[in-house]
Amino acid sequence: MASAGRPPLKILLVGSAGVGKSSLMNRFVHNRFCSRYRATIGADFFTKVTELEGQRVTVQLWDTAGAERCQSLGMALYQGSHCCVLVFDVTVAASFQAVAARQAEPPNPKLFPFVLLGNKTDLPGRQVSAQEAEEWCAQTQAQYFETSAKDGTGVALAFQSALQAALRQQERWDPENPSGVVLLPGGPPSTQSCAC
Repeated sequence: MASAGRPPLKILLVGSAGVGKSSLMNRFVHNRFCSRYRATIGADFFTKVTELEGQRVTVQLWDTAGAERCQSLGMALYQGSHCCVLVFDVTVAASFQAVAARQAEPPNPKLFPFVLLGNKTDLPGRQVSAQEAEEWCAQTQAQYFETSAKDGTGVALAFQSALQAALRQQERWDPENPSGVVLLPGGPPSTQSCAC
């Protein structure tokens, strides 16, 4: 059971089409990899209950479509989100170059936590170095991890970091009331009618 009263953490996975967002999510949630490519249309999400900093939390992982025609969904999906995992394919330089535009999507990107994942490290033909990604992260205060959804390398550590960033963001919104429940003062509503 999830921590009583705490709303779920919402984490978005964002990146160009084919970078492995769905595969990373599948690896983290179900610990499996499917080699058949199926493009996400719109958005998809999984829920996972996990242990984080001594408490059980529910996490909603939102897999967004990478296709250009679906990128307008981004703004709506950021509402209520606590962290964004930006994903690029280390063998496709254009997917890394697209990350900067995706990082600018939320209303206040400087106040929003990002984790950058360089995925498909198991493949030959690398086009983006770890140093390039780390330099970008130094400028944007994002954390960087290299992952392979295929063999699982770095996936658990990357998502653990995203979960911690999401939890901090959720507590930052309302540190006194992480459940989000607001109790209104006073008794039941009055049954008296007004003289109009």
